[in-house]
Amino acid sequence: MEFFQVLLPIFGIFALGFIGQKKIGFETKTISTMALYLMSPVLVFRTFYTTQFDLNYLYMTMYTFALCFVIIIIVYVIAFVRKYSTVETCGMILASAFMNNGNYGTPVVLLLFGAAGLDYAIVLMVIQSLVMCTVGVYYAAKGSPEGNGVRSAIRAVQRMPMVYGALLGVVFQLFHLPLGSSVQQAVDLVADAAIPTIMIVLGMQLAKISIGNLAKDKISLSLLLRLAVSPMIAYVLTLFLPVDDMMKQIMIIMAAMPTAANTTMYALQFNTEPDFVSSATLISTSLSLATLPVIFMIVL
Repeated sequence: MEFFQVLLPIFGIFALGFIGQKKIGFETKTISTMALYLMSPVLVFRTFYTTQFDLNYLYMTMYTFALCFVIIIIVYVIAFVRKYSTVETCGMILASAFMNNGNYGTPVVLLLFGAAGLDYAIVLMVIQSLVMCTVGVYYAAKGSPEGNGVRSAIRAVQRMPMVYGALLGVVFQLFHLPLGSSVQQAVDLVADAAIPTIMIVLGMQLAKISIGNLAKDKISLSLLLRLAVSPMIAYVLTLFLPVDDMMKQIMIIMAAMPTAANTTMYALQFNTEPDFVSSATLISTSLSLATLPVIFMIVL
């Protein structure tokens, strides 16, 4: 029952955006752009400013990037066999390689492991955010019909303010630069609003999707990669890491989380299969109600 209490607010926020779009109607790309370029950089800055660094960061960073790129390689193999276009391949990567470690994974870890596990979950969330605003943005821009491939993708990453928010947060922490109380309050207000705004945008995008028009075979493959293959890869990777058992368990559980809501924002911003990516996010989040308890029984 507690597990479902964790999920209820998540689905409630999705529903809020869905109902708002159906009843009122919004320009979702404008709101998405605001969340991406104005709110998310503040959230990333606060995270890197307040989180203390230690050796675990190195191991977790190696693990997170390795997990992401192994899944990307698998997607490229599938795309080659099935002859996907560049747009389809990048959409599949967005839906399969990035998990919801923030507003979903972190509360789940807190529920399972308490405060000690929460510290590890926050570190993984920080690193995953960095991966998504670099590797995720790269593939979103690379798959954009308006782009020109790799060059436009690299330029998109260079223009992504979240990257600079992260760097600024690291600089402020390393040099112990204090924020005034009024500045800290403003940062907290914007940062706290970022994730709910992203989730509302996802709900709005879902309101415009016709599930019947989606490629069910692609969705199925994406769900398989995200919910089943990813935790298997994570288990293998943790065998080679010199970390304690609880951290290994958390890494595997986090790898089994559904598709990150941020990927819908990226897909919408760059027009890289936004219907497919947002549907994968919704369906994987729904299916996780059944898949995560199985992962818990195996790992714990």
